[in-house]
Amino acid sequence: MTLHPFMIHVPESALQDLRRRLQSIRWPAVIDAAGWQDGTSLAFLRRLTEHWCHRFDWRAQEARLNRLPQFRMTSAEATIHFLHQPGHGPDPLPLVLTHGWPGSFIEMERLIPLLADPGASGGDPADAFHVVVPSLPGYGFSPAPSHPGVGAREIARLWHNLMRALGYERFGAQGGDLGAGVSMWLARQFPGAVRGIHLNYIPASFRPALDDATPLSDAEQDFQSRAAAWALEEGAYAALHATKPQTLAFALADSPVGLAAWIAEKFRSWSDCGGEIERILPLDALLTDISLYWFGGDIAAALRLYKENRQQKLIFAPDERVKPPLGVALFPHELPMPPRSWLARVFDVRRWTHMPAGGHFAALEQPERLAEDIRAFFRPLRAAIRPNGAGG
Repeated sequence: MTLHPFMIHVPESALQDLRRRLQSIRWPAVIDAAGWQDGTSLAFLRRLTEHWCHRFDWRAQEARLNRLPQFRMTSAEATIHFLHQPGHGPDPLPLVLTHGWPGSFIEMERLIPLLADPGASGGDPADAFHVVVPSLPGYGFSPAPSHPGVGAREIARLWHNLMRALGYERFGAQGGDLGAGVSMWLARQFPGAVRGIHLNYIPASFRPALDDATPLSDAEQDFQSRAAAWALEEGAYAALHATKPQTLAFALADSPVGLAAWIAEKFRSWSDCGGEIERILPLDALLTDISLYWFGGDIAAALRLYKENRQQKLIFAPDERVKPPLGVALFPHELPMPPRSWLARVFDVRRWTHMPAGGHFAALEQPERLAEDIRAFFRPLRAAIRPNGAGG
């Protein structure tokens, strides 16, 4: 296993190829060019594409991202790209943050300094974390898996190995979307290493054991109804990712505009933006994320992760309990979230916070509020950690 610094450099030929594709688009005929009812707005996508082709400066974004402390870990099993920001405080707690779809490691860019150096933004230095942000396999600059079976459960094992390679024997975990599933698997598989997990989303695959002795509460029944209605109205993307990802991958790997349409619609639908995506994500920020998927070239693997997770559902046996404590931040524009009792059937729920604003992309939309909730959740857990010189 080797660890080495990493710098982003997209070849000029890839930039020229992207520009050529953006200049030779065949647009579809639609009934309502401005509307989003049938999917991504044609008018918005034309504007986004024009900006991407003529004003977006990838080299400037590349230089900005290269100011982040980036590394790669290479082992016989995988190569993982990650950020590693050591904390500034008396005894920083190691913390691994995991992104999801259609995000990337850059989701955490504004969150990282708030966690690694809270004193710089008026917080308590005692709340500092050593922050590690890996890119999921097949996302960003983590190459695609070379074999099937790499779902959230296996990724959790890779993260555990990464943290140990960095000298962190005990650590916390945080995530939303796909990252929430990875964090849950970390707590389930490695209870001796994971001090606690903080989530801002509960994966739809999470299923506690149910029996006649513990019937569903009214709140749990309402959650299941809401989740089913959401899946019927909004879940087609996930069904496709989880069943025939390769078919979709041909289109998204060949058309940058198709890729942009597939990603932009989710940022608009799932964020607390009031239908105006640029309220939370300027065009340059949106295009930086989309460009990472385009230049990474592993969209088939990114989509296929849903299929792997479908085969590794978070289904728990009767009386199974997860030892590491759990904290949850609930943002009002999030996808359907279960009540606290649904999680308490399996987890030791220590914190349950209703946020005043924000949606699915909490680290992008509300980094300050998310950072404070993460600090507050882990604060009482720090006292149980014996410093060992490696922060864990």
